Amino acid sequence: MNVVEASGLGKRYGRTWALRECTLQIPAGRVAALVGPNGAGKSTLLNLAVGLSVPSAGAVTVLGGRPAGSPAALDGIAFVAQDTPLYKNLSVADMIYVTRSLNRRFDRRYAKARLGELGIPLTRRAGRLSGGQQAQLALTLALARRPRLLILDEPVAMLDPVARHDFMATVLAAAAGDGMSVLLSSHVLTELERVASYLILLARGQVRLAGEVADLLATHGQASLEELAMTYLLETHTPAVPR
Repeated sequence: MNVVEASGLGKRYGRTWALRECTLQIPAGRVAALVGPNGAGKSTLLNLAVGLSVPSAGAVTVLGGRPAGSPAALDGIAFVAQDTPLYKNLSVADMIYVTRSLNRRFDRRYAKARLGELGIPLTRRAGRLSGGQQAQLALTLALARRPRLLILDEPVAMLDPVARHDFMATVLAAAAGDGMSVLLSSHVLTELERVASYLILLARGQVRLAGEVADLLATHGQASLEELAMTYLLETHTPAVPR
C-alpha cells in the first residue's frame, strides 16, 4: 500500500507553478524525508496531501487510495505544520481537551503520560513553553490521535541540536513501535540521516529523485544522505521558486 500517491500533481498560484508534474508513490511503513531548497514545493506538496490545498492539475490520494482531504483520509492522518501552531493562551491541559474534542480518536492517557515524562506541566500556557517543549506538545497531540500517517512540515527548523535530537528520537520510536508511516520535510539533513528510509528530493517544484535511501545511496555511490542530496541539487543547479 502507498500512503501517498500523486499523479501529474500540480499547484499554481497565478502564473507561478509551486508544484508541477509531480508523480510519486510513497510506500507504507517508511520514514520518508522530503528534501529540497527553499521554494522547492515541499510545503505545497504536504498541504495537498492533507487536503489544505486543492490541486491545479493531477490528483493525490493517501492511505491506499483515499482522496486527500476526505473524511476517511483525515481520520488516519495527523499533521504538524511549520512553527508548531498551538493556541498560545491555552494551558497544556486545555490543548489536550480541545484536540480530543475535535477528533474521533484520541488517546488522552497517552498524551498526559508522555507530557509527564517530558516534564511539561499541564497547567502551563502553551505560549510560555520553550520552543522544544512546544514542538513536543504539538507532536504529542498528533501522536495521541494514533494516526496511520504522520506528516511533519519543517518540525525541527527552529530547535536547538538537543531538542532536534529528542524530537526526532520520538518520531522514530513511534514509527517503529506503532507501525506508523511518516512523511517529513526538513532542511536539517544531518537529522534525517538517522531516521529516513525513503527520500523524495524536490527542486523548482518538481520531483528530481525518489526511492529507498539504501538503494539511492548504492546507485549513486554516495556515503551519506546529505552528500546525495547536496550532490544532486548542485548537479541540477536549480534556483528556488516561490511556493
